[in-house]
Amino acid sequence: MTAQPLPHLLDELLRTGAPSGYEDPAGAVWRRAAAAFAEVSSDGIGSSIARVGEAKPLLGVFGHIDEIGLVISHIDEEGFLWAAPIGFWDPQILIGQRVEIRSRRGPVIGVIGRSKGIGLILGTDEQNKAVKLEDLHIDIGATTYAEASELVRVGDPAVLAVEPVPIAGNRVASRALDNRIGAYIALESLRRCAEAGGPGGSFAAVATVQEEMGLLGARTAAFELQPDVAIAVDGLYASDSPGLDKRVLGVRDLGRGPVIGRGAMLSDKVSDFLIETAEAEGITYTVAGYGLGGLALSTQTDADAVQATRSGIPTGVVSVPLRYVHSPVEVVDMGDVERAIRLLVAAAARLDSGVDFSR
Repeated sequence: MTAQPLPHLLDELLRTGAPSGYEDPAGAVWRRAAAAFAEVSSDGIGSSIARVGEAKPLLGVFGHIDEIGLVISHIDEEGFLWAAPIGFWDPQILIGQRVEIRSRRGPVIGVIGRSKGIGLILGTDEQNKAVKLEDLHIDIGATTYAEASELVRVGDPAVLAVEPVPIAGNRVASRALDNRIGAYIALESLRRCAEAGGPGGSFAAVATVQEEMGLLGARTAAFELQPDVAIAVDGLYASDSPGLDKRVLGVRDLGRGPVIGRGAMLSDKVSDFLIETAEAEGITYTVAGYGLGGLALSTQTDADAVQATRSGIPTGVVSVPLRYVHSPVEVVDMGDVERAIRLLVAAAARLDSGVDFSR
């Protein structure tokens, strides 16, 4: 099979390094695309809002635009850099990776090293120990503190220097699919809805910031926007990789369409509305069930914050299955992305003042 090219906007978003708290470059790309067809604004911490229409009800579709990354926390006397995590990392993934540090002078390239390579620990107890982030350093080629600090400052953000790669089966591997894919789906759904004559009310796409740091952008953006109904769009751990148990994760295979959430943190009426829309449009989908009992059992999406904003907002979740989440090789099926967009466009068109999502 021949790999298909990425949509231009998604490709640009994936190539733009923008971890939580440092989302401005990706936000600028998103807002520039949105300004071609929508009214664009932002909130006080940088979440972006693109809106079409003023009628009721207002649908807000939220996709966070941040990614996990690193922040420089120390520069030692030999010019090596040390980093703290932005979001949740498996440190084993970081060994041997290239990084791009965003500095005041522009991008600085470095490599993540482990002083004791396999040749120095082979046959010792260290060989089988999991590496910790504090065991790793970033080498930018500097030889002294003064040389390194001319290039990089403590507090500069970094992302892995990995570009998106189309692979067979209309699939893509990249860092930051979690969740540039959600921010892209939200905006592309709005664009298509606008081109088709507008929503059955009004429609706002929201690119939220700081999701990986605690859903912060979703709280402020939902408070600012005040939607009548909301849908969070995010990546979700696929269940079709070797060694995973569908009895635990449910059915979330790549290629089977978007995953519609149901559960205690979500509005059952919104979930049913999404399912009815998918079936009416002939869009394949699967369902994820979410419990309640702390972060591990919530949806772990912007929906958790949005639904509890102001006096409460009826909220649903539409997810796209991703393999290898929080790694530089997250994999998505672009067919699932297309079906998620179609679902949201159809849902927006079906909304009118007679739809009741109240509990």
